[in-house]
Amino acid sequence: MVALSQRQLADPVELTRALVDIESVSGDEKEIADAVEAALTPVPHLRVARSGNVVHARTELGRPGRVMLAGHLDTVPLHDNFPSRQDGDLMYGCGTSDMKSGTAIALHLAATVTEPVHDLSFLFYDCEEVESERNGLHIVSRTHPEWLAADVAFLLEPTYGEVEAGCQGTMRAEVRASGTRAHSARSWLGDNAIHHAGEILRRLSEYPARRVTIDGCHYREGMNAVGVRGGVAGNVIPDECVVEVNFRFAPDRSPEQAAAHVRELFAGFDVTVTDSAAGALPGLAAPVVAGFLAAVGRPPVAKLGWTDVARFASLGIPALNFGPGDPNLAHTRDEHVECARITACADTLRSYLTGE
Repeated sequence: MVALSQRQLADPVELTRALVDIESVSGDEKEIADAVEAALTPVPHLRVARSGNVVHARTELGRPGRVMLAGHLDTVPLHDNFPSRQDGDLMYGCGTSDMKSGTAIALHLAATVTEPVHDLSFLFYDCEEVESERNGLHIVSRTHPEWLAADVAFLLEPTYGEVEAGCQGTMRAEVRASGTRAHSARSWLGDNAIHHAGEILRRLSEYPARRVTIDGCHYREGMNAVGVRGGVAGNVIPDECVVEVNFRFAPDRSPEQAAAHVRELFAGFDVTVTDSAAGALPGLAAPVVAGFLAAVGRPPVAKLGWTDVARFASLGIPALNFGPGDPNLAHTRDEHVECARITACADTLRSYLTGE
């Protein structure tokens, strides 16, 4: 088992590199979860528990509120970017940005913040980068909901040191064009469904993306084709063509409202919603959130994407995205993180948690 040293736990940059050098593609997080559990179990001010490859730690100091810091342990598949390498202030490697640098900050703070002004909870979970049903945070919300109790939660997802509030909702739908099958030598006897799909694509190409401002955060929606499926054989007029559509919607829409909007846009076609997840409103009104924004010293921006803040929002817990990674580098072959930004984000969170 990989052991994390006290020296690594004391330095979020060194700790980031140590975590990046533990391979943990989604579904293969046991080794890194073992390392996190082993590092936290001896810490005297923490109570540590584990479920599968989810590690939970908490203080019980009788403070007036509770702050949660959460980070996922998994990465997307490797792409000639493992193990890590250093180039000046830049650390390269799979997961450096999304989100082992953020997870390292949470682990570093869990081990080193002994006198917080609020009680603290930490959650390190698996399978964030794959389907929702496998997501460790999702599973824990059903099996150990008490682990998620908090007055505010911070997801240390890549935000490049900005506070990203809320998140967009996301939906996938299949829009189906129908026709009549025929021999291609007698195409006039059929009705080509692929040709009809052109109307679906036209509506998408002309779709006006809605922009909405919520609590000063500017969200932009997007509706895009992400896949096309059709055709029977080289000599057959196809009777069906399916366009897979992804809709990223502002958090003022519910999934039901988003589905109704998709069906309205594609009136005349068969629409099947295959997957959806609600967004999260910014949730900036809570006093504990205001205190953090004051510590950061910059206004929040909208999160353009879906993150697990939505899971906390569904439980009535305000949540923010805040981490050192650059979201534009997530999942890329050249994924990297600025070491100075790791240190800066760790210092900001430490100041907030200790009131210094």
